[in-house]
Amino acid sequence: MQRDSALRTLVADRLAAWQLHAPDAAGLKQAAVVLVVADEGRGARLRGLRQARGWSTQAALILTRRAKGLSGHAGQWALPGGRIDAGETPEQTALRELQEEVGLQLQPDDVLGRLDTFITRSGYAITPVVVWGGEARQLTPNPAEVASIHRIPVTEFLRPDAPILEPLEGSEHPVLKMPVGDNWIAAPTAAMVYQFREVCVLGRPTRVAHFEQPKFAWK
Repeated sequence: MQRDSALRTLVADRLAAWQLHAPDAAGLKQAAVVLVVADEGRGARLRGLRQARGWSTQAALILTRRAKGLSGHAGQWALPGGRIDAGETPEQTALRELQEEVGLQLQPDDVLGRLDTFITRSGYAITPVVVWGGEARQLTPNPAEVASIHRIPVTEFLRPDAPILEPLEGSEHPVLKMPVGDNWIAAPTAAMVYQFREVCVLGRPTRVAHFEQPKFAWK
């Protein structure tokens, strides 16, 4: 339990020290997504802190594959999240969407902090909220929105071939992708995961707002 507490404190402290980038989001649709720090398996505690990085070999992030019947970005990798309703904070939206999409109910005290708001080509200002999920048992996908739920080990995002940066014709900045197994996650989701890796895992001040998204994500 002490190791779990140390990891949670490490992430919270790094986020508290992070100076958030506040882009001009006037006229954009407001949304929030949630990066859940959870156990890699089912039921075991987040243990085995890696001394070199102060991180746990058992920790994972929860990602989903979007349902194939959705009108936008069907089948793509995603973080739980959605539009911010009137009167909601990004944290409230993140916790609500987490429960609606994967059946995980967390409390405001489980929120560890925010990463930079990311402006998408499709006209959204997305605020990433980092939360502590712990064991995160009994995840259940909402079939209307989620095809499958995946616990991706944090160590997967530390691969030497991550991130993948691809030139995009007509843009001065590359498209950012994060490899996962033999597949990859595209920005904007990949940009948020990459910033989580840099800020929360490695303790490195890294901005991601300038990275491009592949053209299929512009709609």
